[in-house]
Amino acid sequence: MSNRRKSQKIEAVIFDWAGTTVDHGSLAPVRVLRRVFETRGVPISEEEARRDMGVPKRDHLQRIVSSPEVSRRWMAQTGNAPGPHDLNTMYADFVKLQLECLVRDSAVIDGVPETIVRLRKRGIKIGSTTGYTREMMDLLTPAAAANGYLADCVVTPEDVAGGRPHPWMIFRNAIELQIDHLAAMVKIGDTISDIQEGLTAGVWTVGVARTGNLIGMTMGDFAALPREEQHRRLEGARLQLREAGAHAVIDSVAECEGQLAQIEAWMRDGRSPADLI
Repeated sequence: MSNRRKSQKIEAVIFDWAGTTVDHGSLAPVRVLRRVFETRGVPISEEEARRDMGVPKRDHLQRIVSSPEVSRRWMAQTGNAPGPHDLNTMYADFVKLQLECLVRDSAVIDGVPETIVRLRKRGIKIGSTTGYTREMMDLLTPAAAANGYLADCVVTPEDVAGGRPHPWMIFRNAIELQIDHLAAMVKIGDTISDIQEGLTAGVWTVGVARTGNLIGMTMGDFAALPREEQHRRLEGARLQLREAGAHAVIDSVAECEGQLAQIEAWMRDGRSPADLI
């Protein structure tokens, strides 16, 4: 890293994809995960599908099938403990099914394109990390671009031999975007693993509550809830992200600029991400 004076301004924002910039509620992967288990006679709940969201999809499947409750149901259905062959076939099915519906179910979230335009006008570079595979992102990236959202850098777990909660995808973004100091970067994402990724990398980390995995609803379905229920769910999601260590929490990417201004104020005061964990 360069020895030049550390920046007092944000130089790059690294966004997650599903639930943060596309796919309000992070519904596409949940639907496919549940379908993979249903076809094997071992249905899983939405909560079980969402618990480890954000990690690479093969790891995600492994965590689900290895959980005590799902493993017990698997044994009851098949007579055997889930093994490597089961994981391999489930992952192959997941990839096939996700590719079939990914673009259809991953609309750009309201407010994202306009926010990205404003960030770029400030000289901020736009990176991204994901739990999706490179093959999936090769479909999703141009579809999102056609609808107003284009990142300068898209890194998948395959590109760096491992995904969240490891920091390597963020490090790759720093290299590709030519950012000298990690403390001049902000990671924004909607899952606990996004927060862990950012903290492990040593960057500022912002959680996204309303549009993401922890609430898991379309914009319309959430808007249809009674106001008291909206508030209860939002407070629950915000709390989980704060407890995971997020430096700040927003409800959607469209609200990020106020928190970015606060982070720059901390930077001018000489604070670093590690100071505020």
